Amino acid sequence: MTWAILIIYLAVMIGIGVYCRKMTSNVSDFVLGGRNIGPWFTAFAYGTSYFSAVVFIGYAGQFGWLYGASSTWIGIGNAVIGSLLAWVILGKRTRIMTKHLEASTMPEYFEKRYGSRSLKIASAIIIFIFLIPYTASVYNGLSRLFESAFHIPYNICIIAMAVFTALYVILGGYFATAVNDFIQGLIMLAGIIAVVVCCVNYKGGLSSAFEQLSAIPDSKGVYGSMVGPDPINLIGVVILTSLGTWGLPQMVGKFYAIKDDKAITRGSIISTVFAFVVAGGSYFLGGFGRLYATEDPSDTTRFLLEKMPNGKLVYDAIVPAILNAALPEVLLGLVVVLVLSASMSTLSSLVLTSSSTLTIDLIKPIKKDMDDKKQVLYMRVFIVAFLALSVILAMNKNAPLPPQ
Repeated sequence: MTWAILIIYLAVMIGIGVYCRKMTSNVSDFVLGGRNIGPWFTAFAYGTSYFSAVVFIGYAGQFGWLYGASSTWIGIGNAVIGSLLAWVILGKRTRIMTKHLEASTMPEYFEKRYGSRSLKIASAIIIFIFLIPYTASVYNGLSRLFESAFHIPYNICIIAMAVFTALYVILGGYFATAVNDFIQGLIMLAGIIAVVVCCVNYKGGLSSAFEQLSAIPDSKGVYGSMVGPDPINLIGVVILTSLGTWGLPQMVGKFYAIKDDKAITRGSIISTVFAFVVAGGSYFLGGFGRLYATEDPSDTTRFLLEKMPNGKLVYDAIVPAILNAALPEVLLGLVVVLVLSASMSTLSSLVLTSSSTLTIDLIKPIKKDMDDKKQVLYMRVFIVAFLALSVILAMNKNAPLPPQ
């Protein structure tokens, strides 16, 4: 059943890429969808780029373990600060300025807005270099879930995901990415809601689950409290994971492509609701990690967490432990597709941003005779190169997590 769901999902993604290929006749179409993307597609593209498998598997497990139920505030902060305020403050201004200046990338905007070619070159190099490890880290959220669900080696998983992502982005550009992001976003919404309901019910319902969290020995009830064991550091995490996205080119770039001011207003509401459900649900789920996992070898009632050589817990194992214990088999396929959707949507945004930056901001100024057809060809080649580099780096499972 799980394999069937996965195969159908991947076939749909490729089909959308093939369908959208005829809509990518020039650079603006390939990079920005002709600046004619509606609020729903833009909002979902923003949200799915924001929340990858790193959030659902990595951060939800780590911060849920550290802060308990209060880690839910991270998801709420992401929705209010990372989504709503970003759209309200940056959305309209970014759309108007980039359209007026005819800028397709962040470095190109810097050059035209501030009259500095050196600023464009420097920012383009920074974007390309640092998005590679960012992309590699996205793969890490998949490793344990795919290995436990399919018994597929980690390296094969990331290569396959890179290939499928490359296919639909190369074929359909931004429009294919936006359509796929919308579908992937719907899967993420349905998956998160189903997973949270199942995992809470498995512990006897919401009130019972909170009581069990509060009853954890030597915790003084802090893990079942919405204040948590360390509210000051929790506030810091909320700010870092929310404000950090404001400067990410693959996030801000979504405002370049939206079609008008009305779409900005509607998109801000849609994006906020999406973030509240997906991020809030992920961190809320992670907050119950201590009910499913333990670091005490004598506790045979829960999943024993592994430790790295430096003694730190393997936080990526917490959410898979919750899912393996609480989810019926029929939902496992949905969860696998959920995590794959979160990762592929983020990957597609990253590779498109990196390839367009490299082509438009670094290669085009040198090869001044490049027409639109050649630029699109270069971008497609760089998408393959970018993914290949990130896959090589991702072979190291200890690749650092990005700031969400």
